[in-house]
Amino acid sequence: MLDRPAYSAAHEHNRRAWNERVEQRARFTRPVDDEMVGQAHSHIDGRWLGDVRGKRLLCLASGGGQQSALYAAAGAIVTVVDISAAMLALDRQVAEERGIDLQIVETSMDDLSMFAPASFDAVIHPVSTCYVPDIGAVYREVARVICAGGVYVSQHKQPTSLQASTLPHGGSYTIDVPYESREPLPPVVGSLHREAGTLEFIHRWEDVLGGLCRAGFVIEDLVEPGHGKPDAEPGTFAHRSRWIPPYVRIKARRTGSAAAPSSAASSLWTP
Repeated sequence: MLDRPAYSAAHEHNRRAWNERVEQRARFTRPVDDEMVGQAHSHIDGRWLGDVRGKRLLCLASGGGQQSALYAAAGAIVTVVDISAAMLALDRQVAEERGIDLQIVETSMDDLSMFAPASFDAVIHPVSTCYVPDIGAVYREVARVICAGGVYVSQHKQPTSLQASTLPHGGSYTIDVPYESREPLPPVVGSLHREAGTLEFIHRWEDVLGGLCRAGFVIEDLVEPGHGKPDAEPGTFAHRSRWIPPYVRIKARRTGSAAAPSSAASSLWTP
């Protein structure tokens, strides 16, 4: 375990929030069981990653004793990074109980300075970019530590889902937060689309997709995982997901060199 770096106020808030969520045994803080570990290959998307055996794989912002254990059990050489010591303790617990070898590092997803360039063949990044104000800083760090040609699989909360009300009003969901907002979202209670107690930020599509390209990646595929159900009760996760898709999953590949962001390009095409 490396020394924890100094965090911004937002980072520190979310570090504490996820430590508390572990104490509460909240969603996403429950480690995998023996059955899942035994069937690790079936829980990994081989279409995008191929065979992970022997690959140097970074599970980014991925503590909780889930992703890291599955990829390691499938044969990858796994490093797991998270801002929450309590979440990483779950990874350590799973590794010790099942004899899985993991490198565990406590840091934020936008500070990977402890890793040398091209340290990883692939990066797996579950939903978490909403917890940092600047998604571009995350992409730049990933671009530095992944090797040329490496695959970066990331999942994000869609901007509209973060803008919208968590419960319906008169049968419909409303847009409550401006798309241009750079401030943390208002607090939420009882939502499965957001995590109570955390600070979350909206990232524009320009930043989610364009930021990847500007950091030196090419986007090879994009899917929107389906969670909606036609017969779901209003106000439930499945009902809201039918109207407002909650997530987007992106497969990107690192090019030979990163391209510098260009503000001139965006201004040229602004009407």
